[in-house]
Amino acid sequence: MNQDLRHSSRRAAKTSSVARHGRLKAHSAWKTVAKVAASVVAVTLISGSAVAAYAAWDLASTVKPTVTLESEKVLEGVPDVGAMEGGVNLLLIGSDSRAGQGDGFGDPDEETAVLNDVTILMHISQDHTNASVVSFPRDMLVDVPACQDPNDPSSTLDELYGVKINSVLSHGGMNCVVETVQSLTGVTIPFAGIVQFMGVAGLSEAVGGVDVCVAEPIEDEYTGTFLDAGNHTLSGVAALQFLRTRHGVGDGSDLGRISNQQVFMSSLARKLQADGTLSDPVKLYSIAKAALANMQLSSSLADPTRMISIAKALKDTDLGSIAFIQYPTAYSEGYSAVVPTDSAEMVNLALQEDRPVTFNYDNESSSFASAGDPNAAPPAEVPAEEVPAEEAPAEGVPADPAAPAPTVEALPSDVSGQTAAETRCSAGRSLDDQ
Repeated sequence: MNQDLRHSSRRAAKTSSVARHGRLKAHSAWKTVAKVAASVVAVTLISGSAVAAYAAWDLASTVKPTVTLESEKVLEGVPDVGAMEGGVNLLLIGSDSRAGQGDGFGDPDEETAVLNDVTILMHISQDHTNASVVSFPRDMLVDVPACQDPNDPSSTLDELYGVKINSVLSHGGMNCVVETVQSLTGVTIPFAGIVQFMGVAGLSEAVGGVDVCVAEPIEDEYTGTFLDAGNHTLSGVAALQFLRTRHGVGDGSDLGRISNQQVFMSSLARKLQADGTLSDPVKLYSIAKAALANMQLSSSLADPTRMISIAKALKDTDLGSIAFIQYPTAYSEGYSAVVPTDSAEMVNLALQEDRPVTFNYDNESSSFASAGDPNAAPPAEVPAEEVPAEEAPAEGVPADPAAPAPTVEALPSDVSGQTAAETRCSAGRSLDDQ
């Protein structure tokens, strides 16, 4: 019996030891859960369903710490994006930080600036029938509201006036960029993410390359981008450099680069819908891994339920109803920066009032706009009164037969852009013109 008691004591002690050493500290457990949740979100972002538990755990090792936005407060009590009044707003920030991006983009010790050289606002309408993707020129002058100091949450950074928008990420981090775009446009943005160079390269590889049309040869020694006129399938670093090139397109400015990026993004949207990518678990996993390795998400995106809702909201949106808009600007005195024009208020109003937009196609003469594809049929302009009212609502949104068709905002001719349904071509620029 004493022997049995000794065995029992050893078993009890062993069991107690395992329980004691297996217990995680609260903050460690939270970080683990957050990583796994964000990983699942990345996979479900497009597919709307988890690919596999293994994928989530494997992706967890690449997740970066999340950032809590002040604007996330509007999500309290909101069950899903279909219940968000005025639609869904998500800000994508492209950082030019070289940290962890290899040797192909400059010395990270020498080029230490962290600039938001790409700032894109995606607005999904409340009824999920249309979306607007607005690109803000990096050299646009903006006022920056007082923001929480990311290095000391108990402190507030002072307001700034008339600074270039691409300096805001370095000034106050993700939250401050969000606050600035909110102040500029008048809409609330509860979701955001920051992506680095290799994240873009990896994403283009994960989808099997993106087809782009080039109207005139692109020659850019700065990014090593040399493309003949015609169609090209770009992947990896070649795709990234196509998005980065400035000297080789349009008028050599950042405005020309935005038009180039819209050519790429519209083609990517067409590919995702046409190639069955949205239902291919292998491709979805590759996309998630490529993105997470080089992305930092707002904590609002680390919620699988919300991300699934966002994916479903865009899954069946008609390509002709996804508008890529270049925020309208004009050069400031001295041509060292750009400032919003009066037409910017029309873009803001369309976002605020959750309206779809149409473009004025008389802007072909713009020195920075992309060129029309000579092999494509001209896009049909849809007058406001002819917008179909019978379009089926997205999944999870109840049909309302009494709901009137949304009012379409016809944008002025100085607002450049295109829809995802249009195949447009990059306006290349030779070395002789630079």
